[in-house]
Amino acid sequence: MTPIYSRITGLGFYVPETVVTNDDLTQYMDTSDAWIQERTGIKQRRYFTFGKDTNASMAAAASRQAMDRAGVATSDVDLIVYATITPDYYFPGSAYLMQRELGLDGIAVIDVRQQCSGFVYALSIADQFIRGGMYKTVLVVGSEIQSSLLNKSTAGRNVAVIFGDGAGAAVVQATDDAEHRILSTHLHADGRYAEDLMVKDPGSSRDGRWITEATLAAGDYNVAMNGNAVYKHAVVRFTEVINEALDANGYTAADLDLLVPHQANIRISEYVRQQMGLPEEKVYNNIERFGNTTAASIPIAMTEAYDQGIIKSGDLICLAAFGSGFTWASALIRW
Repeated sequence: MTPIYSRITGLGFYVPETVVTNDDLTQYMDTSDAWIQERTGIKQRRYFTFGKDTNASMAAAASRQAMDRAGVATSDVDLIVYATITPDYYFPGSAYLMQRELGLDGIAVIDVRQQCSGFVYALSIADQFIRGGMYKTVLVVGSEIQSSLLNKSTAGRNVAVIFGDGAGAAVVQATDDAEHRILSTHLHADGRYAEDLMVKDPGSSRDGRWITEATLAAGDYNVAMNGNAVYKHAVVRFTEVINEALDANGYTAADLDLLVPHQANIRISEYVRQQMGLPEEKVYNNIERFGNTTAASIPIAMTEAYDQGIIKSGDLICLAAFGSGFTWASALIRW
């Protein structure tokens, strides 16, 4: 029996039209373009337009582009795996709303909540379902609207300057091509550090209603981040999970044609690049233009790299991410 593998056949992304520069943020908080660039590498990001963009509508736009490029009709899609931490509703998930918008009624959807590692986790789920023979065409999506939950004041600037909005998508299909395919995926998590990067409220395990005057006054609906802890763990786990993917397939860093890391912070990406001994041209970064778009960052970056001719047939590509949870993951792909 011929083995079944999975392959990315189409990529797409959508970012809102509103560009917010570092100088724009000085209207709300005590910061500067130089301060933000030095700490994050970000120059600008995109914010959604209320009444026009939703988490699901952005995902649908990215998915349409990916399906068009893959030559796939909506009727061909068997499953949606949708990664986000900023759904349009508390429940149901935005996957259902995108499914409705695309007219994909009746197929299965899976919501993935692995924060910045969400897209790689979603890709792994798609890969496993295809390898197992259950589905042939899977739509993998990462979409985030984060601008509406940020504390855009001086008190919240360490977090607020980092994040942006956007969506990315990939069509993953069954193939018998043993060379050009997703080679392996590697997933990890460590809940001991859950509170080092979180949004506490609203949550169900509260005394009384989820949202009360008391919970609002506490301010726990804002993103809380222990920046030093996140950085120290990220640089270690990024390198580990990249090497894990390479080792599993008999490669070394020298064999990589391109590393596409989650766009968390340019200092993290640069540290990992140096640790891996990779030249600058072998690591794709676009954080300076879009900020950290969490689950959307890798598919947005991949689409851009492909459109620019940086990703070519036969290239060895590694995707890697680290995020809240803590969670970290990688995927090795022969394009």
